[in-house]
Amino acid sequence: QDYFTDENRVLKKDPQQDYHLEYAMENSTHTVLAFSRELHTCDANDKSITESTVRVIWAYHHKDMGEAGQNYHGANRGTKSLRLLNPEKEEVLSASLPYFDLTNKDVPVPDKDTTYWCQMFKIPVQHEKHHVTKVEPLIQKGHENLVHHILLYQCSSNLNDSVLDYGHECYHPNMPDSFLTCETVIFAWAIGGEGFTYPPHVGLSIGTAADPQFVLMEVHYDNPSYTEGLIDNSGLRLIYTPVLRKYDAGVIEAGLWVSLFHNIPPGMPEFVSEGHCTLECLEEALGAERPAGIHVFAVLLHAHLAGRAIRMRHFHNGEEQKLLAYDDEFDFNFQEFQYLKEERTILPGDNLITECHYSTVDRVRMTWVRKVLM
Repeated sequence: QDYFTDENRVLKKDPQQDYHLEYAMENSTHTVLAFSRELHTCDANDKSITESTVRVIWAYHHKDMGEAGQNYHGANRGTKSLRLLNPEKEEVLSASLPYFDLTNKDVPVPDKDTTYWCQMFKIPVQHEKHHVTKVEPLIQKGHENLVHHILLYQCSSNLNDSVLDYGHECYHPNMPDSFLTCETVIFAWAIGGEGFTYPPHVGLSIGTAADPQFVLMEVHYDNPSYTEGLIDNSGLRLIYTPVLRKYDAGVIEAGLWVSLFHNIPPGMPEFVSEGHCTLECLEEALGAERPAGIHVFAVLLHAHLAGRAIRMRHFHNGEEQKLLAYDDEFDFNFQEFQYLKEERTILPGDNLITECHYSTVDRVRMTWVRKVLM
């Protein structure tokens, strides 16, 4: 049945029943219910379902509901953030496909709020073109809340194997010079995300002279409790195939760059910042190399704890198009790729505006913005 609740968490039967049972099954171990409802019910007691993150709350009791009402669930409860309208990934990968892992080795995580750790790796697949078809996070068990995001950068091909001998804290005054050659992001993962599967016609190219030979993996550790003695071995798994796909994948970054000039005052219930990828920028970036534009098939919206909503706006010939991606219910702990229902072409001379909404109503100090939208 269709129930709703208020801030006192008392369940009340909704006079407008929008719950429709489609299927039910029960055996000695499981109860399965499949149900449906309209996305927008025009019922003040219902929350509209959009492409934004939906926080699902579930609870159950081992006895059926009686005439006196529902039984208290006790510890049988939980929550999960989902995107109910996000298109499902078409995963047709063979279980026998080769892969290689890029993982940190016993990184001592400092007892401080934020640490960016950089480690150089050499791509083992060389001399022949292959396509990476899937990237999976390898997060050390128990460190799911410690590893906030992982970026993979392409580095100069003029490096030698000596750069592989050590990791170092990123953006540090005595960081190795070789790290400064790693500027192009080729993959990004953020907390709560699962593995990313490329569409069947797209892959990340590796193995040719133009492809990354050395990569830098940047891991952001989030340790707000200042826990001491943490040792981490997290990273990424790249699954690849010699069966080439039609298109090579890349990454375009847009949003608010790391800057001391970008800060958010405390006590603000809502504060909006905009990052502009201007027509001049996209003309310079795409005009010579990609005059026919690029095709966007997925977007990763990324923010930190103050983030409440993110919207990626797209303008062509001065006219605003449908939102490229958005999440009006952003969940810091659920940063998953959004697969677009239809690929979007971004042309030289277009504009992209990243609109970030923050809330600092519970903060008493200035907030400095540290990362960008991927």
